[in-house]
Amino acid sequence: MGGAQTPPARAGARSPSGRGAARTVAPHEATTAPVVLVAGAEGLLADRAVAAVLASARVQDPDTEVEYLDAAGYQPGQLVLATSPSLFGGSKVVVVEGVEQAGDTFLAEAGGYLKAPPAEACLVLRHGGGQRAKALLDAARAAGALEVACQPLTRDEEKVDFVSGEFARAGRPIAASAVRALVDAVGSDLRELAAACAQLISDTEESGGARIGPDVVERYFGGRVEVTGFRVADAAVAGRAADALGLLRHALATGADPVPLVAALAAKVRALAKVRAAGRGRTADLARELAMPPWQVERAQRELRGWEEEGLAAAVLALAEADAAVKGGGRDPVYAVERAVLAVAAARGT
Repeated sequence: MGGAQTPPARAGARSPSGRGAARTVAPHEATTAPVVLVAGAEGLLADRAVAAVLASARVQDPDTEVEYLDAAGYQPGQLVLATSPSLFGGSKVVVVEGVEQAGDTFLAEAGGYLKAPPAEACLVLRHGGGQRAKALLDAARAAGALEVACQPLTRDEEKVDFVSGEFARAGRPIAASAVRALVDAVGSDLRELAAACAQLISDTEESGGARIGPDVVERYFGGRVEVTGFRVADAAVAGRAADALGLLRHALATGADPVPLVAALAAKVRALAKVRAAGRGRTADLARELAMPPWQVERAQRELRGWEEEGLAAAVLALAEADAAVKGGGRDPVYAVERAVLAVAAARGT
């Protein structure tokens, strides 16, 4: 970044040859650099990365000029014009949206830009995923661009880490069980999960910094969030028949279909059976052997306490019957899934 003041050294700054070692950072760590590559399909993380770059630029120069370009509708010469120094000097950040939809003109001009980026500008390339413009991304990495990884968080442990990070950055202590409860309740969409974290952080500010527990999460979100088959399954395999049945009836009342509910139960019981059959061993080794995520193996190991082989066999049979019933083999799918839930809960300890 340039201008009247001398900015601090930028992350990912290049040698005079224009080449340097590429570096990947988290969205909240993004800062200015000659070229910043925001890559990945998770919109929330990409939005945060761009916001972090702009905030960094304005710390260095409050009068930083920001311009947005659309790669899909790009016109020849726009990049050179946008990144050229203004008559009054100062810093520039140019954000190019939708690089994954770019045409050949933008790709050619951006490729040339990477060879000698001007010192006065920070170019942010936002790429939402896919193979289009892959050569440009590779060229940006080779040129030492600062890369911000914004891939979707699909695994539960990734969402747990995300929630933990939200509270840590806010300086708010939260119990591990509360993090888990929040992910279970709201974790299907990252924007919803971030909003839930922000609400808890804001609404509990007057607690004097007390650790947030699962009771707080339940109070805020337990009654408002649609109950999923996985929560029903968790209660059933824990042997909590009344809880499982209550959760099931709430799920059905809010529109859940019996077929995926039985599927969630079956997936849970199959995981228990696979881990039990594999026997003892290191979690990482069992995860590779069973083609399961390590967190799922660890969870199954905990949940297997209280389960015997005969009980697992009975649960598997009950779920096979329920699966056939909810897929047209029975007269009442709701009754079939209720019976399966009770059978699984009763099988624990037998």
